[in-house]
Amino acid sequence: MAHTITLVPGDGIGPEVADATRLVVEATGIDVVWEVHHAGAEVAEKRGTTLPPEVIESIRRNKVALKGPIGTPIGKGFKSVNVTLRQTLDLYANVRPIKSLPALEPRFEGTDIVIVRENTEGLYAGLELMIMPGIAQSIKLITEPACTRICEYAFAYAERMGRHRVTVIHKANIMKLSDGLLLECFRRVAQRHPRIEPFEMIVDACAMQMVRDANKLDVIVTENLYGDILSDLGAGLVGGLGIVPGSNIGEQAAVFEAVHGTAPDIVGKGLANPTALIQSAVMMLHHMNEPRAADRVARAIVENFRSGGPRTPDLGGSASTMEFAGALARRVAVSPA
Repeated sequence: MAHTITLVPGDGIGPEVADATRLVVEATGIDVVWEVHHAGAEVAEKRGTTLPPEVIESIRRNKVALKGPIGTPIGKGFKSVNVTLRQTLDLYANVRPIKSLPALEPRFEGTDIVIVRENTEGLYAGLELMIMPGIAQSIKLITEPACTRICEYAFAYAERMGRHRVTVIHKANIMKLSDGLLLECFRRVAQRHPRIEPFEMIVDACAMQMVRDANKLDVIVTENLYGDILSDLGAGLVGGLGIVPGSNIGEQAAVFEAVHGTAPDIVGKGLANPTALIQSAVMMLHHMNEPRAADRVARAIVENFRSGGPRTPDLGGSASTMEFAGALARRVAVSPA
């Protein structure tokens, strides 16, 4: 079966890690057509918008996209491309697996959790105003439908992936109405999934738990801001943002992305680490119902690090972006289907 994937290379090192990821995905032998579209800060200078309409149209048509890191011009009135994509396409579930790779971060070896973050509202809804000079207000929008569906997604994900616990992260002791609504929805949804243990934790206690024994949390479900912060904390446990994958899932489309920045200081030097985007491609392959291809890529990543294979400089190695990707591609190509 042929798959058409919208590819948005992004800014900075985005095109470099995108090329590396294409090489690894194509090594699986599946039939892939890449429909390339551009968005971000560089596009804004030419088009006056960071997100041309043909990008949205392509993702809607193909229903799946792979996206490199994208920059937003600062102080020029442009809205974040990531936020716009999530809101326009209703990509309500941000899913971040936080899983250790061999020999990268020995203090947190064996870490294996998943953060499911509500993606469309909360403080990131962008509802801000100046009440009067010197006084700004941000409105935290929390709705019952959004809370219910993100909790349903988390419990369904736990069941599908053989997980045992879903932990809701909140601050309902202070924000009794907004975070209290999330907690109420979580409790109702939990009753419909008796095989999964529900657990509740305040966000500051969660941050401490993550650096003591993250695995007790298993699958985390939470609102937008908390999920954003905890996802980066989780990345720090397993080697950094250059390692962890990310996805944004909706009913009609899904966007898989690198969650790190554009790294303008190393652009064109062949130093970028493509692991995060390659791991995001693993998630994408599962989503596309190509589990064998996904497993071959995932095994190649693990085997490469376990055996002392090539690493990029940020991980203590000397391999270039494409040398690293080439080593993975060769492992994938000879891996049993």
